[in-house]
Amino acid sequence: MTATISRLYNDYADAREAVRNLEAVGVEHNDINIIASNADNWYSSDRKEDTKEPFPDRDLDGKDDRAEAAGAGAGVGAAVGGTAGLLAGLGLMAIPGVGPVVAAGWLVSTLAGAAAGGAAGSVVGALTQAGVSKEDADIYAEGLRRGGAVVSARVPDADALRLQAIMDRSAVNVRERAAAYRQAGWQSFNAKETPYTADQVRKERELYMRR
Repeated sequence: MTATISRLYNDYADAREAVRNLEAVGVEHNDINIIASNADNWYSSDRKEDTKEPFPDRDLDGKDDRAEAAGAGAGVGAAVGGTAGLLAGLGLMAIPGVGPVVAAGWLVSTLAGAAAGGAAGSVVGALTQAGVSKEDADIYAEGLRRGGAVVSARVPDADALRLQAIMDRSAVNVRERAAAYRQAGWQSFNAKETPYTADQVRKERELYMRR
């Protein structure tokens, strides 16, 4: 039997850490899913890093994947796939109410339905499909809208508690975050809401910076 564990993170960097930690302890990247806000345009298929010419940096380590591949004596695809796992497959799409996201994993096809405006493919529907309760899915979706990221992992039941602890290291406390949202007047995720701008995302993240 397997269990699906999902956690909300403040940003892609925290979610990326969770993905890499899961892969490091043997969770197959086919069993991990990531959805991360791209409201601040941090991601593109050819990310620029202080240079006039863009270069591919799928694992977002600030290094040209082509050079890394050459140094390893392998093709770009092999090198990126071997070192970045799930993160090598990130793709960009826009979700109603959330805005632009990058995603990889088994939920991408469901998210594609959300991007097309299909009710069955809503972001809340995708999260509940991943095993998140409807109440938490609303909070996770709102977290995405405000610049966050969600990681889900399908794991054996026997390993669930150990892997939950790994995912919890940099995760958001969902109960506390929901209370903060509701104190500010939020009730539930609404796909008709306007997605956050880059400036709004920056201000939102500043509210929850770890001290």
